[in-house]
Amino acid sequence: VMTDDDKRLTAVHEGGHALVGHALPQADPVHKVTIIPRGRAGGYTRSLPLTDKTYQRRSEMVDHLAVGLAGRTAEELVFGDPSTGAHNDIEQVTNLARRMVMEYGMSDRLGPMKYGQPEGEVFLGRDYVRHQDYSDEVASIIDEEVRKLITRAHDEARAACSPARNRRASSMSVGLVILMLRSLPGTTLTST
Repeated sequence: VMTDDDKRLTAVHEGGHALVGHALPQADPVHKVTIIPRGRAGGYTRSLPLTDKTYQRRSEMVDHLAVGLAGRTAEELVFGDPSTGAHNDIEQVTNLARRMVMEYGMSDRLGPMKYGQPEGEVFLGRDYVRHQDYSDEVASIIDEEVRKLITRAHDEARAACSPARNRRASSMSVGLVILMLRSLPGTTLTST
């Protein structure tokens, strides 16, 4: 059973995802937002592309990073104190940013190269381990590039959540609507 404080926190968190997902031009449209708990998640925001995609552009991935950090950003802006609720978002954003740099060649500084080769077979109880086929200096640059992508995405999420930029809504007002309704179809965001 969620406490009222947890419901408010979850509503603001999910409201942040929905608001930034709606505000950024390359983000997939928000399909549904809910604070009804599912498994270990207190709520979720579901975004779906308008069409099936074979490829993703860098700009789409950058907006995806910002949407991923938007829940934590909304918590920071509304409460001044982020929670552990964003742990999975942070993990996913970090993994995507690392793939952008190491696998997709989306770092201007490192260029279009793939860094790290999977080592061993994946089977029960074992995950992919990367063979480090690059120097410690390059590993440091990879970390810097990943951090730069995440920092820019966090800044973009903060800007998109700001009432000055997004006059139609704020993280708090979207969060309050979600709190009252417990669930919100994505079309509600586009009709306001």
